[in-house]
Amino acid sequence: MPFLTRPVLPPGTLARIPQPVLPTGDGLVLRPWRPEDAPAVHAAFQDPVLNQWHLRSSDSEEEVAGWIEEWRKTWQGEDNAQWAVADADTDELLGRVAVRQIMLADGVAEVAYWTVARARGRGVAARATHTVTRWAFEEIGFQRLELLHSTANQASCRVAVKTGFALEGTKRRALLHADGWHDMHLHARVRGD
Repeated sequence: MPFLTRPVLPPGTLARIPQPVLPTGDGLVLRPWRPEDAPAVHAAFQDPVLNQWHLRSSDSEEEVAGWIEEWRKTWQGEDNAQWAVADADTDELLGRVAVRQIMLADGVAEVAYWTVARARGRGVAARATHTVTRWAFEEIGFQRLELLHSTANQASCRVAVKTGFALEGTKRRALLHADGWHDMHLHARVRGD
């Protein structure tokens, strides 16, 4: 049975191009992950604040090296696009931003981020989110981006609002964290917002 509409983004939209380096224009760069990022990612995941909001923990640099290899492969698989957020001058790792749970046919994906402890309060997550959102809409052609965070994570809510992701509602008991079920705020932007 034929579909009545064509895919918003055809298969191969991402896989046909190399993952780009995305400068924010204000001192940060979003770049593909490299194996040598493993020690910095492992160190970031020793932070209790980061662990409070994320579902993974890191036992070793070797484990993180496996994550990085996985993150690098997801570009070709077109289901996730992960960037290291680094200082443009020093290349110091400051965080991560991702376009994940990509559904090319629908032109929909989810934006996610985290920052290392020493980068918090400097607008790193917001600047990275703004840059990856602009790329996703203007360069690739996504039509909707979603952003989810625990309703208890006020810092993440501020990033969502600051970057133009409107609060659309609350998904009750939507994600199991280490401390139990969390209600999740659903924010979204659509092309043209």
